[in-house]
Amino acid sequence: MAILDILEFPDPRLRTVAQPVKEVDARVQKIVDDMFETMYDAPGIGLAATQVNIHERIITIDVSEDKSEPLVFINPEITVLDGELESMQEGCLSVPGFYEDVTRVEHCLVKALDRKGEAFELECRGLLAVCIQHEVDHLEGKLMVDYISPMKRNRIKSKLDKKHKIEARQGKR
Repeated sequence: MAILDILEFPDPRLRTVAQPVKEVDARVQKIVDDMFETMYDAPGIGLAATQVNIHERIITIDVSEDKSEPLVFINPEITVLDGELESMQEGCLSVPGFYEDVTRVEHCLVKALDRKGEAFELECRGLLAVCIQHEVDHLEGKLMVDYISPMKRNRIKSKLDKKHKIEARQGKR
């Protein structure tokens, strides 16, 4: 397994729309394993393949406190089960250090393939529902900063651009 580099906003590769996985094979399973290692190391509760510059529809999630409930969603499709909206403060591994309120559907159904390529459905509420919607957004080239005002988004972009320039001078990026 390997820890992968996480792309950070405003990297344009984060805007790439991910392609469906044609076959869940050993290559895809290795990507899943590397994504879990990267997500846990970051530390985060969700990671989309787009965030690690792999433009395939793969998501890893673990919203448990002890990292004991890993979930894999390959080619996920979300269906809204009720229109109740919930506003929750979200962070993002690709927008490090920033947290913003984002409003999402509180209850949804996800259809996907698991790590073995077997189809499953999962009804999601609360944090898991928010997390899966956040990660599916990544697969569509959308970021949490797209839900906030242009002024806030530009401020975050400026701060991260400055951070990236400093890291580049120090040889960290």
